[in-house]
Amino acid sequence: MANSQPQTENRQPRVLIGVGGGIAAYKVCEVVSTLFKAGVEVRVILTRSAQEFITPLTLSTLSRHQAYTDNDFWQPTHSRPLHIELGEWADLLVIAPLTANTLAKLTYGMADNLLTNTVLASTCPVLLAPAMNTDMWEQLTVQRNWQQLLEDSRYHGMSTASGLLACDRIGAGRMAEPPAIVTYIHSLLHTKGKRDLVGKQVLISAGSTREYLDPVRFIGNPSTGKMGLALAQAALHRGAKITLVHGVATWDVPLGVQAIPVITAEEMQQVMLEYLPNADVIVMSAAVADVKPKDYSSEKLPKRSLPQALPLAPVPDIVAQLAQLKQPHQFLIGFAAQTGDIVTPAMEKLRSKKLDAIVANPIDQPDSGFGSNNNQAIFLDSQGQQVRITPCSKLQMAHHLFDFVRSC
Repeated sequence: MANSQPQTENRQPRVLIGVGGGIAAYKVCEVVSTLFKAGVEVRVILTRSAQEFITPLTLSTLSRHQAYTDNDFWQPTHSRPLHIELGEWADLLVIAPLTANTLAKLTYGMADNLLTNTVLASTCPVLLAPAMNTDMWEQLTVQRNWQQLLEDSRYHGMSTASGLLACDRIGAGRMAEPPAIVTYIHSLLHTKGKRDLVGKQVLISAGSTREYLDPVRFIGNPSTGKMGLALAQAALHRGAKITLVHGVATWDVPLGVQAIPVITAEEMQQVMLEYLPNADVIVMSAAVADVKPKDYSSEKLPKRSLPQALPLAPVPDIVAQLAQLKQPHQFLIGFAAQTGDIVTPAMEKLRSKKLDAIVANPIDQPDSGFGSNNNQAIFLDSQGQQVRITPCSKLQMAHHLFDFVRSC
């Protein structure tokens, strides 16, 4: 059995964060702190205007390393030019908040401060998180610069959110939240910036379905949809267009993902079949109920009226239907949450339902399965390949799965 997790250098990943001059600069503190706690080595550059909003001392404290400013640019204390050293050091460069001014400089290859010089002196991927007033963001010149810069495959842009801005305007231009930025950073550290799903449509089901007996009682399961969310994030960061069909969720849908909420298995069936024809990759990670109450009451049943034996009826076998209807160019992946021996039942499901691949994951292991932020699994495909994934975050698991799909 192979192990798909690649061997890496025995060092921490390195992320260089450039902070622009905007009120959203305060959010970078959470990004730096979260990365450090996750074992990432972080360095920070502040532009001159960024120092009007946040101090180098704050970021140096959170990163446990000196935060650099333009005053450090050509100091003789460095044996080599600082922008060269930082550019060669970084595995990933993040600019947050990205201002209209810095955007324009990057678009036209200008280098008049430490940050822009470092960008030009580096070859690593660059993640951009813009933030500005709505009118500024929607200016034709700003949008032209944004689109032109993103034509360079080195640059990865995060969508701005809409909401209440510091200027009291409600509209687009709000910087992505720190957890979303951190997730994108981890994706880029895994992929090294490759966009191997560009032009692909990925259809994902996530979470649990609920089959109601009456308006307040239902048959369900503990699935939270976190694995499906991670799959959507990973595919989005690799350039795909995502449709995410999900049950009841407590998480926010990532910007750029088309999300369709459903409740019952029949509702999920209808949506999955509707979007199947345009999908290139289909991942059925939802935990769909196997049965439903045979009879439904539109009014809450009194406790005394609950049946001693609950008559049950089957629900649609969605993944089997998808397998029957899919075209040769489409790749269908199922999930099998198991206890004990996870391979034998997963292999049977793979064969009986005619899937291209299946993810067998244990739900009886610590910090794994339903509701957990982490997971472990064995990937199996129709050609007999098996790949074991040792415990990791669900985002890492999602990337390993897409790596597996690309190798099949």
